[in-house]
Amino acid sequence: MNVVVTGATSFLGRALVDQLLKEKNQVFAVIRPGSKNMGSLAAEREGLVRIEGHLEELHELDQVIHEPCQAFYHFGWDGSGSENRMKREVQQKNVEDSLKALEGARRLGCKRFLFSGSQAEYGIHKDTMTEEMPCKPVSEYGRAKLEFLNRALELTENWRKSGVSEMEYIHTRIFSVYGPGDHPWSLVESCLKAFRRGEYISLGECTQIWNFLYLDDCIRALILLMEQEKESVSGTYNVAGPEGENRPLREYIRTMYEVLGFHGSYSYGRRAPNAEGLTNLIPDIKKLEKATGWQPLVDFPEGIRRTIR
Repeated sequence: MNVVVTGATSFLGRALVDQLLKEKNQVFAVIRPGSKNMGSLAAEREGLVRIEGHLEELHELDQVIHEPCQAFYHFGWDGSGSENRMKREVQQKNVEDSLKALEGARRLGCKRFLFSGSQAEYGIHKDTMTEEMPCKPVSEYGRAKLEFLNRALELTENWRKSGVSEMEYIHTRIFSVYGPGDHPWSLVESCLKAFRRGEYISLGECTQIWNFLYLDDCIRALILLMEQEKESVSGTYNVAGPEGENRPLREYIRTMYEVLGFHGSYSYGRRAPNAEGLTNLIPDIKKLEKATGWQPLVDFPEGIRRTIR
């Protein structure tokens, strides 16, 4: 299969490209010119074609990819870090660039387009998050992801009605994923770095219910959605750990501390919450399970052991 992956040097993008290549796909990996992570995708790997291009140029990918493609994974998105999540101009440009990616996928003849949405689209909730519940995002990041969903659904539906394209749109709301290569500012990476060095780390209250999903399980879910043989898998899907992984965030931190041999120390209540504020993450993944048969295979202690190898 010919597959396009944007944001190919990102945390999720690198892992997805690696797995797609293992499965003998031809992968067109779109990388920002001069990306500091360029070296993470070795150019000589069989089946890999690296393409340098800006996000605002994604509608013109057919000028550099001269053969039809079947699948398009869009991970390219600026301003995912906490400091940019409330900057409207940054996030609105992402929406427009992502619409260009959608057009690029149409021109390449893709059958399916998978977008990496976020749990931030839901906003602050105390109860279980299902795909059907109203979304009330509080950050510009979450609002932009939700806006793109609505505009992409409208655009692809218009294409179908007018006979322009039958491309399916898959919107994955990805929750908290961790694993090798995670962002250095993430909670898991920050804790592991401190505990490995025997250092102290200052944390927020960490009283909310949380849910973590190991990287390999996340990538497997995305590929299963894309490669389903069913007539259609268009729609929105939560991608997260199972119900048994819903627990107070402090329990996750204690688990990391134990796996790392009780080195270092930590305290709570000394850091402000992130741009989304204090929210529980209690995802419902029944829709994903029903559509694909997917089940996570790696629990949190094992995932931490694999991350620190």
